[in-house]
Amino acid sequence: MAEAAGDRERGAYIALLAGCKACHTDIKGRGAPYAGGRALSSAYGTFHVPNITPDRETGIGAWSEADFVRAMTRGIAPDGSHYFPAFPYTSYTRMKGRDLIDLKAYLDSLPAVRNRVRSHDLRFPYNMRFTLGGWKMLFFDSGPYRNTPEKSASWNRGAYIVNGPAHCGECHTARNFFGATGEEFALAGTRKGPDGKRVPNITSHRKQGIGNWKADDIVSLLSDGTLPDGDTVGGAMADVVEHGSAGWTEADRRAVAEYLLSMPPRRTP
Repeated sequence: MAEAAGDRERGAYIALLAGCKACHTDIKGRGAPYAGGRALSSAYGTFHVPNITPDRETGIGAWSEADFVRAMTRGIAPDGSHYFPAFPYTSYTRMKGRDLIDLKAYLDSLPAVRNRVRSHDLRFPYNMRFTLGGWKMLFFDSGPYRNTPEKSASWNRGAYIVNGPAHCGECHTARNFFGATGEEFALAGTRKGPDGKRVPNITSHRKQGIGNWKADDIVSLLSDGTLPDGDTVGGAMADVVEHGSAGWTEADRRAVAEYLLSMPPRRTP
């Protein structure tokens, strides 16, 4: 196994920020943690989430640290092929190098599970992987997150989490015909997200978003899934909370709340 030199305990927390377990575990099928197999339906077809345990043949055990960082920040596989942007490297590219190295160290420490995940089942023309190089030229803006100097440290931390490891915009932003998100709709929700389900608007729009929420409301949702009206989140977001944000620090949940409440109001397209 190509072990990374990072801090695996710190990497375990990065995995919580990124929600890796929620996506890379076939929860409904009671699959092994991080062993992939979850089917994610979309307007473009069905994606089958890969195995990221350190199994050398069916997981990422043979990956070097450089392979991992390149995949996460550039969307390129060890064999040089391009990943579909259903793998949110478009957000992970914002992550700090240290966070990526520590995350790799944590994943290397997991039990290796042999689970060969089936190929994606995408409809034409989205199944043409060779077009992704051009897609990246048009829609992929790579590079790490840069702090906004005039904002507070907590605001910048929230911005980093939302736009980097937590990749909130990947689900909470509508996509165009080509599967790309746009700044004009950032975090404004979509009526047809993953699995064809509505994803809520989390901008400060007072009618369609969370403009009437308080910071404590967001912190509560991220802690245990409780909504301001006393209901609880369901579906994929319930998995995100249970296997991710419930384990975040209180400071990180409040940083995310501060950042989200500062977002300009946008209508759901």
